[in-house]
Formats: sequence, C-alpha cells, structure tokens
Amino acid sequence: MKKRIGVVLSGCGVFDGSEIHEAVCTLLAINRNGAEAVCMAPDIELSEVNHLTGQETGAKRNVLVESARIARGKITNIAEVKAGDLDALVFPGGFGAAKNLCNFAARGAGAAIQPDVARLMKEMAAAKKPIGAICIAPALVAATLGKEYAPKLTIGNDSGTAAAINQTGSSHVDCPVTELVIDRDNKIVSTPAYMLANNISEAAEGIEKAVKAVIELI
Repeated sequence: MKKRIGVVLSGCGVFDGSEIHEAVCTLLAINRNGAEAVCMAPDIELSEVNHLTGQETGAKRNVLVESARIARGKITNIAEVKAGDLDALVFPGGFGAAKNLCNFAARGAGAAIQPDVARLMKEMAAAKKPIGAICIAPALVAATLGKEYAPKLTIGNDSGTAAAINQTGSSHVDCPVTELVIDRDNKIVSTPAYMLANNISEAAEGIEKAVKAVIELI
C-alpha cells in the first residue's frame, strides 16, 4: 500500500492562496517518493487578489474551488478528512496559509486557526503522524501546536516572523533555502522555500528534501 500524504491547499496563487510552484513541487516530490498525495482544502470564501497588480479586487473566491485547479479536480473538503485516513500531512506555503487557513498574517502569535485545519493538525500530532510545512506554513503549525508541543521549525531567517513564531511557544531555527529543519520528537519538518528562494530550483530542492524527510518519519 502506498503511503497517503495529505496536502492541504489554501486557494490558487501566492497572494491569496497556495503558492503554485510550492504546491506542484510538493505533489511531484510525493509521487517521486512512491507515495500518494491526497489533496484537501477548507470550503470557505477568500478575498481575491489580482496577481498582476497585487491589489485586492473586492471579489471573493472559494478556497476549495480554487484549490481544485491545482489538484486537477481531485480534492476533498478538509472537514471530511480524519487523521486515520492519512499517514502524514503537508502544508505548502503561499499567503493563503497565513490568511485563509489561519489569520497569522493579521494576528501573529495570537492567530485563530480555521477549525477543520486545527482539528486535523491536532489529530495528526496526537497520533504521532508526521507534519510537513513549507514557506510561511510553519507559522500556521506554530500557532496551532505551539502551546502544547513547542515544536522546532523554520521559515528561513525573517526576524519578525521568527519572533512571532517564538511567541506561540514554538522555537524558530534559522535555515538556508535548500535545507530543512526536522523536529524528530514531534515529527515536524519545515523548509523556507519562497520565504528565501530566488527561483523555483532553490524552492524545489528544499521541498524535495522536506517531503522525503516527512515520508521517512512515517
């Protein structure tokens, strides 16, 4: 049986959802490591950002519907997924991880987490199943699990974000773009990707190592 790796998407596009390069590199790395990706997203509305101008359009988009673009239509509402369905869980980055899956972008360490995202992540942690987090997504993990598990993780070396992560009870570890941080006690793996990457190759190298590490922790 192939290992089933949950991939939690947050929309489609770096400014209002999942970072597409990171999401695709994650899906490719899962496949190359002989595992099966199980894509999911919450069924919630988000504010649309024009990716040409970087400005909000005033329109709303559905996170699950937008994420289905990346998943080629094969995607599940995260509300229907339990830890027992999965061997591991991975969160690609993109602003959606800090804006749609939680509100870390606005609230920092005091972020509220989307309820189904929080439930599934806590179920995975309690079951000692590995969790991977890419780019800004480690901030989501820190805000969800910081108080109870005090995980070690990285978003690269941004001092402001690192300080907010430390305020959750988690410990931030500086890390170069092509490397990763493994918290073996909590089975949490993180890598900076586009928090530091200058190009897709740099992002992909760290993501490939992180996904491999997640699968090895199963």
